[in-house]
Amino acid sequence: MSKFGVVIFPGSNCDQDMIYALRNIMGQDVVELWHKDKDLKNCDFIILPGGFSHGDYLRSGAIARFAPIMEKVIDHAAKGGYVFGVCNGFQILCEAGLVPGALLHNTERRFICKNVFIKAEHNESLLTSGIPLNKALKIPIAHGEGNYFIDAKSLEKIKKNGQVLFRYCDDKGNVTPESNPNGSLDNIAGVCNVGKNVFGMMPHPERASDPVLGNTDGMVLFQSILSTVLQ
Repeated sequence: MSKFGVVIFPGSNCDQDMIYALRNIMGQDVVELWHKDKDLKNCDFIILPGGFSHGDYLRSGAIARFAPIMEKVIDHAAKGGYVFGVCNGFQILCEAGLVPGALLHNTERRFICKNVFIKAEHNESLLTSGIPLNKALKIPIAHGEGNYFIDAKSLEKIKKNGQVLFRYCDDKGNVTPESNPNGSLDNIAGVCNVGKNVFGMMPHPERASDPVLGNTDGMVLFQSILSTVLQ
């Protein structure tokens, strides 16, 4: 069994949701890691949860990126270890340069909290390996800075490399301007690094993994992870 570490920053508010989804629903060994910790406590898979680390001062994730534990997270990723950032965790990954691009203010300059639909771009990553292609997954978002941006040359590069993981779509799986909730370039909702061991996405799969909530579409992401890391 793999050991998951969920990093908690001052202002994290989805850490317990992620821990619950992994520990109570998926039956995994989960360790809480504090942002000032200087070791990963032998965790194989590191998760940066959603929230408002350090109050989102400067830019979302800009301060958390320099937390003591991030030095170990960056080293873990450089050695091929798995790292997954959700919402604010995605913003931290971008700030740390662990995934390409940046997350800007939503085009309407408002915080958005609602269910959206996303679909996997391919099955060639740990996070998307078990997701049926063209299936629209209903996953909630909750962010004010989720507008994914990258320069044109780099966009073509990440598309060619298969680094785009998810795109916002409608309930039928159609990628349209209307299904884009925040202005993200090319409807991008999630990306990974070149090595495909670091993943970031804005929607919250942990908030769509418990039957009591009436939506388990997010569970398929965790099942994809476990089908590979437990082999």
